[in-house]
Amino acid sequence: MNVNMNTSAAPVRDSGDAGDAVGIAVLKKAIDIEAQSAMALIAALPQPPQQSAANLPANLGQNIDTIA
Repeated sequence: MNVNMNTSAAPVRDSGDAGDAVGIAVLKKAIDIEAQSAMALIAALPQPPQQSAANLPANLGQNIDTIA
């Protein structure tokens, strides 16, 4: 009985797996860069001016107009 196996017929998947791993790593890095850019844009927004409640009318904010 011959128990030797021929491994040359086995499919080679290492090159495809390595390419997928590199692609995923590049995608993760791009997502991180986009997140940093978005946070920088949000931080660059000017703060709205604060208004004191003393300058506003007493009835402001009591009712909601729902007629469209």
